[in-house]
Amino acid sequence: MDFGKFKYDKSKRTAKSKQHQTKLKEIRVRPKTGEHDIQFKVKQAIGFLKHNDKVQVTVLFRGREMAHIEEGRKVMEHIIELLSEHGKIESAPSKQSRRMLCTIAPAKSD
Repeated sequence: MDFGKFKYDKSKRTAKSKQHQTKLKEIRVRPKTGEHDIQFKVKQAIGFLKHNDKVQVTVLFRGREMAHIEEGRKVMEHIIELLSEHGKIESAPSKQSRRMLCTIAPAKSD
């Protein structure tokens, strides 16, 4: 049997090879990120969710920003609010050292 011919024969392919593999995409922001930049990142995240990829929202804190975690929480809540109609929260926002993380999964469409 010619392996090259078998490898490229479309009639032998299974349905599994045509399925989409879910990936984890990340958007990173800082507590002082401007509104337009946040809108741009949210637009990218919506594209990821429509492509059935999970989105991890990360708010990074540096230096004195660690003293103002509430600013980062406001940014995170704003992003979650904007993405709520395109996906659902898989893991709630949690603080891990200098990062605040939240994972959003695509909404099921029937």
